[in-house]
Amino acid sequence: MEFEGMVTINAPIEKVWMNLTDPNFVSQCAPGLVSMEILEPEKLFKVVAGIGLGSVKVTFDTQVAFMELRKPNFARVKAHGVAPGSGVDVDSNMRLTSVSSQTSSNVTELAWTADVVIVGTIASLAARLMPGITKKLSAAFFDCVKEKIEIGASVKA
Repeated sequence: MEFEGMVTINAPIEKVWMNLTDPNFVSQCAPGLVSMEILEPEKLFKVVAGIGLGSVKVTFDTQVAFMELRKPNFARVKAHGVAPGSGVDVDSNMRLTSVSSQTSSNVTELAWTADVVIVGTIASLAARLMPGITKKLSAAFFDCVKEKIEIGASVKA
């Protein structure tokens, strides 16, 4: 399943980059997060997160690796998660673009994509429910990220 979106954040590109490539910051907004541990700074971290698919809740133990970091415009991550009888692989990227608005030159557009493959016992359930759930969870995540970055945007990046 492929997902994509665009978010406009009222903050300089450097600040958006700094926050979105920091697992400690991102984990503050991750829905269903149980724990996050940095295994190798700027390279690898471990996440335990739960997701509800209808009446079924699944908790994935996931390794997330930065595959490519091109500061301050592009980042790509790959994740592999396992849950009892199921697995998930995610290949995701973000592109940041500095834009000018009528009120500020410190505006960043964030375009993101995610290719998600779920296998195992929850795959058929995920195929039916995942698009709606992903839309809801990604909106909550990016609303949180946007709010946290913009509140801190008055502080110099």
